[in-house]
Amino acid sequence: MTWRRRLAYAAMGTAALLALLLTVVAIQAWPALGQAADGARRARMERSPQWQDGHFDNPQPLRNDTWGSIASMFSASPDVSPAQGALPSVTLDGSAFGAPPATGLRVTWFGHSTSLVELDGQRILVDPVWSERASPLSWIGPRRWYAPPLALTELPAVDAVAISHDHYDHLDHRTLLAMKDWDTSFIVPLGVGAHLVGWGIPESRIIELDWWERARVGALEVVCTPARHASGRTGIDKDATLWAGFAFLGPKHRVYYSGDTGLFPAMKDIGERLGPFDLTMIEVGQYHSAWPDWHIGPEQAVTAHQWVRGRVLLPVHWGLFTLALHGWTEPIERVLAAGEATGVSVIVPKPGERVEPGAPSSLERWWPSLPWNTAAQDPIVSTQLD
Repeated sequence: MTWRRRLAYAAMGTAALLALLLTVVAIQAWPALGQAADGARRARMERSPQWQDGHFDNPQPLRNDTWGSIASMFSASPDVSPAQGALPSVTLDGSAFGAPPATGLRVTWFGHSTSLVELDGQRILVDPVWSERASPLSWIGPRRWYAPPLALTELPAVDAVAISHDHYDHLDHRTLLAMKDWDTSFIVPLGVGAHLVGWGIPESRIIELDWWERARVGALEVVCTPARHASGRTGIDKDATLWAGFAFLGPKHRVYYSGDTGLFPAMKDIGERLGPFDLTMIEVGQYHSAWPDWHIGPEQAVTAHQWVRGRVLLPVHWGLFTLALHGWTEPIERVLAAGEATGVSVIVPKPGERVEPGAPSSLERWWPSLPWNTAAQDPIVSTQLD
């Protein structure tokens, strides 16, 4: 056998092995990728004012600096994730939720954007992620830094699950599979319901909303609010479903959740139409100046809190996954600095710690003191704000 033939056989063998590997990966990932909308669901999406040229769009398009993103990979913080054992969390069981909040409003932050909001007698679970990784595969992708503070089976009964968009760190296939038989409502932006139906959640329990549309959950009114972001799970379905935030309006209290978003002018409309809010939950982490419209950043989170007329700010979208190259403590250091400079009240519970925004509390610095870039060193400034 000549060397050319041996080389050809080796190349064919490598190609076959690669094809087999890709096939196995595709089979493993396929269920988590979700399902495309069709029929009446698709027709309703296409009637949305947010639907343009075959996909959803932002009134202020997202800016991306491709070369800046590539260059940033060479200047990552050495502290993008915590050292082993450096991040404390509060371990809970179901008994922790036996008594209702004394003030009528309590929130439990489980890390990243997953939160349980107890509001005027109702419970809303926001963007639940209990999986080990924010990924369609169980063996690769961003891995959580600590176990969930509360087992999913120990979670008290919830009146609704609210999901802001279909990215893996917010819409988790394995968690939703575990919830498919729950007697609860699932409130999602347009198109996201197709994923849930594909995972076995009955259509009758899914409420899909466009921006500014409303749904009733017991004594609460849930409003789907605009956000400035994107969606997609496969790489070829960008912006095929809508992204959003939520306003939870009770008889006595109001809570705003930003979802993933850049800063955008309609946040002032949210404040005027739906505020003031007793609590805002606004993302502060996973940002870079090369893509300032995708995630709002710490200082602009404080601005957004003021625009929506919030009273107490709970920073979210940090403290669980490595999704950007800044130090893991930097978002909270920067948002606290911005809050102090503007007089905004910021609460920073440990993961799993229950807090009542209306009750007096003191700030405990439970995270380590690490180097971090200030707003002057790495400004995050969204575009097209005029």
